[in-house]
Amino acid sequence: MKQEQFLKGIQLFALARTKAQDLDIDPRNMKMEPLIQAIQEREGNEVCFRRKETCGQLSCCWQLSCGAEMKD
Repeated sequence: MKQEQFLKGIQLFALARTKAQDLDIDPRNMKMEPLIQAIQEREGNEVCFRRKETCGQLSCCWQLSCGAEMKD
């Protein structure tokens, strides 16, 4: 997947709020970082958003805002 296809900023936060609602997470009054981490946890994924320096999850939709260096 090309990096241009991933979202960041306001578009990413809108995606996070939509995903949260689909997963019965109340996104109101949540900042982006804890919201995305709650989504990762609810989906059964590693709760790693902005917690790791490197990442191998090349298809992660959060990668542009995460800050981890992507490695395969």
